[in-house]
Amino acid sequence: MKTADLCDQFLSELQVCQLPLHSYGGKTEFSGPIATVEVFEDNVLVREALETIPAGTVLVVDGKGSRNCALLGDRLAQIACERGLAGVIVHGCIRDSAEIAQMPLGVIALGTCPVKSKKEGKGARDRVLEFGGVHWEPGAHVYVDSDGVVVAKTKLFEK
Repeated sequence: MKTADLCDQFLSELQVCQLPLHSYGGKTEFSGPIATVEVFEDNVLVREALETIPAGTVLVVDGKGSRNCALLGDRLAQIACERGLAGVIVHGCIRDSAEIAQMPLGVIALGTCPVKSKKEGKGARDRVLEFGGVHWEPGAHVYVDSDGVVVAKTKLFEK
């Protein structure tokens, strides 16, 4: 279901992301339950989450909007594909965008940066994140298409 249609039908139940996130993955439309990671210029916990969250999940990475390095590249995106994840939303940057564009994965981010991140393992998982005017709660559902990103507390298709 399109995000515009969701807004027409369920606007009072939705949060609409206000950030200008760009699509980089081979899938431009994706949805699923949210898992979260909060990091700053360090993607160790991003990899850990990609390796452990259930298939069909959308990993939301709050990189605090940093454009100094990438938090997702082609190797981590490949892990997400192999595990059947629906997508990755990055409040920060990705790299290897040409390769990621060929993968059957939804990936949106603020932009790209060729610099790799630190590998210190700092950050947190499974927390409520706040960016783009949205409270990203683990277990809530996110819907993404070319018109935008909307979040609902429950899976809307069951209503």
